[in-house]
Amino acid sequence: MKIAVLALQGAFLEHEKMLRNLGAEVVELRKKEDLEQDFDGLVLPGGESTVQGKLLEELAMFDILQQKIRQGLPVLATCAGLILLAEELSNDDKRYFRTLPVTVRRNAYGRQLGSFFYQGEIAGIGSFPMEFIRAPYIESVKDGVSVLAEVEERIVAVQYKNQIGLSFHPEVTGDCRIHEYFLKTIKKE
Repeated sequence: MKIAVLALQGAFLEHEKMLRNLGAEVVELRKKEDLEQDFDGLVLPGGESTVQGKLLEELAMFDILQQKIRQGLPVLATCAGLILLAEELSNDDKRYFRTLPVTVRRNAYGRQLGSFFYQGEIAGIGSFPMEFIRAPYIESVKDGVSVLAEVEERIVAVQYKNQIGLSFHPEVTGDCRIHEYFLKTIKKE
């Protein structure tokens, strides 16, 4: 199984390491030509969503990736990646892929000092260490979106068809169960 990781900016190396440890082949997406190869899934990492969105446009990668996601490419999106997928952002006029029918609040827990750790339940996975770094949260979901986890009544993990969106960073915890879950969803297709 080959998983593409958006490697323009952000915490992509940690995702790559987890995926390789689980036996997946990993390719980095850095330029438009990288999108010409076949891959079975996509990881949109944390980082700066504004920078990632701008680079995707400048490198002519945005439309191609958006089309692949709309056509069913499985996606695991963390933090900034969740913002890239969101249909709506409640506190920003920018919109990116708009493939995940949720409304997200950017930097909802504040800046870097608002980062925190939480041990909580994730549907289908169990108790999981969640690391929030300048994290967004999901204010609302539309029909068809499954809520996988909440922290203090705020939605922090969802799944919609082929897309998994997380407010937190599973790649920095050392716990590979979310990446494993993502790979299993691809194998079911």
